[in-house]
Amino acid sequence: MNEAAKEDGFSTKSRDRGSMSRFSDKLKAAIQRTHGCLCVGLDVDLEKMPRALPKDGEGILRFCRSIIEATRDLAAAYKPNMAFFESLGAQGFEVMELLRQSVPHDALFVMDAKRGDIGNTSQAYARAYFHLLKSDAITLSPYMGKDSIEPFLDYPGTCSFVLCLTSNPSSADFQLQELKGGEKLYERVAKEAVGWGQGKKGEVGLVVGATQSQYLKDLRKWVPDTPFLVPGVGTQGGDLEGVLKEGRSKDGYGILVNVSRQVLYASQENDFADAAREQAKKLVDGMKPYFS
Repeated sequence: MNEAAKEDGFSTKSRDRGSMSRFSDKLKAAIQRTHGCLCVGLDVDLEKMPRALPKDGEGILRFCRSIIEATRDLAAAYKPNMAFFESLGAQGFEVMELLRQSVPHDALFVMDAKRGDIGNTSQAYARAYFHLLKSDAITLSPYMGKDSIEPFLDYPGTCSFVLCLTSNPSSADFQLQELKGGEKLYERVAKEAVGWGQGKKGEVGLVVGATQSQYLKDLRKWVPDTPFLVPGVGTQGGDLEGVLKEGRSKDGYGILVNVSRQVLYASQENDFADAAREQAKKLVDGMKPYFS
């Protein structure tokens, strides 16, 4: 990246977590600021980027910064998917660091990495995403159990969103399987994962797909205060109204609804940022009745 990419007027305020409030408090403040719970997913596919931008790291950075600038008053959070940046090779992490600096200080930065390992491997992942990148939250796989999640909970003001009931079609292969005693696997994951966060510096949240709205009401009853990250609204067909009606936490907040393609790729022409803003505003307008 050239120096011009680093100095373009975006906020680079310190994000020292020593004095930060809990993640749930920061989430509530972000929702109150924007009157919505929109999380803009930065799933940057080179083939879908606007035609005028170069298909490389510079182009991705320019694209994401333009989206952020166009939606900064509408988005409570931004969620880059690490896979698309890793595909750039060594340049990818540098782009991610510069992108992190571009996110407004009052918006949340959720790293979609889906990590999950044990011991010093998880400690290294946690250091990379929470200490170096100063992420506010990360997505994690619970498959290896409690000790794969615990290292992420040592960082105050953060949230570890554990994959619980996802929006992909084959999620039922495991997540809806019935255990001995009648409990479904996703139910066990929810209850166990929330327990892992008790008394820790960081919080545990759950990833619950918008296409699984028939289970959302019951899940929220079991974990009334847990932050939810909800993908699947928009292109994947999730019902925004149903998600907001059933998915908010006990205090009326506690939810981020992630939308990626509907916002990112609203246009492939030079008006892509304006088109992204239009889609983001439409989504937030639909959220406002639940947060006013």
